[in-house]
Amino acid sequence: MKHLHILWTNADETTGKLMVMMYAKNAMENHWWDQVTVIVWGGTVKLLAQSPALQEEMAQAREWGVHFTGCIACAQELGAVEEMERLGVELYKWGPPLTELLQSGQPLLTI
Repeated sequence: MKHLHILWTNADETTGKLMVMMYAKNAMENHWWDQVTVIVWGGTVKLLAQSPALQEEMAQAREWGVHFTGCIACAQELGAVEEMERLGVELYKWGPPLTELLQSGQPLLTI
């Protein structure tokens, strides 16, 4: 199975919409990847919590099967745990899984 993880750390709304969400949706719609997971990390947690436009983009991406997860430590630090949970973003301690992804050479796109 071809599984792409997108590590989204750039808290620029335009980049979120026109790169992260656009590529994730198109990747699933066009069957470029079997599975796409977006990892919301750092300032993007706050951006996503506060941006109705990106929340709508995320809902559309989800319709294509894109999975969203995020860094629980970031959400806690930024006071966004409840909002991430409301949006359906699964929160984890992402340090160990990210390390495993990197060490195994699995596809990881970092934005």
